[in-house]
Amino acid sequence: MEIILKEDITGLGYKNDIVTVKNGYGRNYLIPTGKAVIASASARKVLAENLKQQANKLEKIKADAQAVADRIANIKPIVIETKVSATGVIYGSVNNLHICEELKAQGIEVERKKIVVKDVKEVGEYTAKVHLHKEVEVEVPFKVVAEGQPEAPAVEEAPAVEEAPAVEEAPAVEDAPVAEEAPVVEEPAAEETPVAEEAPAEEEKTEE
Repeated sequence: MEIILKEDITGLGYKNDIVTVKNGYGRNYLIPTGKAVIASASARKVLAENLKQQANKLEKIKADAQAVADRIANIKPIVIETKVSATGVIYGSVNNLHICEELKAQGIEVERKKIVVKDVKEVGEYTAKVHLHKEVEVEVPFKVVAEGQPEAPAVEEAPAVEEAPAVEEAPAVEDAPVAEEAPVVEEPAAEETPVAEEAPAEEEKTEE
């Protein structure tokens, strides 16, 4: 016979499963004890409607969990002040209760058991995890500081100095063209004055 389980039964199935069992086992044990019902047409119809409603309910639960996770992801940084020794060791410890209270102070209600963090014994920066749903988890960073110690303000970076625009080099001055030397005018050689021929010497007159 076919039955619909009303709860998880080891070795047989899980709640809302339709399974086949021997008639005696079903009629004499499972059905009388409320662990199952006969898988009639009407019972199957009711099961389908229940599963649909359950799916919608589970989807809403997941959506609500995601909405809380988004809020946690955008909270102000958590800084927990506590008494510490000269060596920075905490008197006591910081645990999920502290994170729960810090979230509550920012308007977010989360069950303490859903917050997972190892007990913190020293000042420093840490991270807690919040399990809101089997498919939704968010990290919560937090800082533990000595009581009365002001948190150092974030140092603003000086604006970068803009580099002065590179000065363009003046175009190289072209060398003035070398003036061509005027051609040397050759002066015509002066013609030599012809040497005057000496007049022939007059013959001395012989005395008669």
